[in-house]
Amino acid sequence: MNSEVTAITWMLLIVAIILEVFGTISMKLSDGFTKIGPIIAMLGFYAVGLSLLAYVVKSIDISIAYAVWSGLGTALIAIIGFLWFKETATTIKIISIALIVIGVIGLNLNVSSS
Repeated sequence: MNSEVTAITWMLLIVAIILEVFGTISMKLSDGFTKIGPIIAMLGFYAVGLSLLAYVVKSIDISIAYAVWSGLGTALIAIIGFLWFKETATTIKIISIALIVIGVIGLNLNVSSS
């Protein structure tokens, strides 16, 4: 990993995650790609989010950046699914989300100790 990983780099990764989440919400709102507004929003969110991720991996190991990006994005989408789209929140789903978050934390603890 590049020794020049800054707080800005991590903030850009968080923004990339948020944009990916917005892109996924837009995909759901596109109703199977039948609504043009959400389709355009989805493409824009994904394009900017992936561009930020590409920038971030110049400084953060891709194994860490992608795991954080995909893991936290997955956890956030699952929680949004429960709260906004009224999807069923079962015990196993909640435990699985917790395990994803624990895994992301574990990867980052390993980074700070190396």
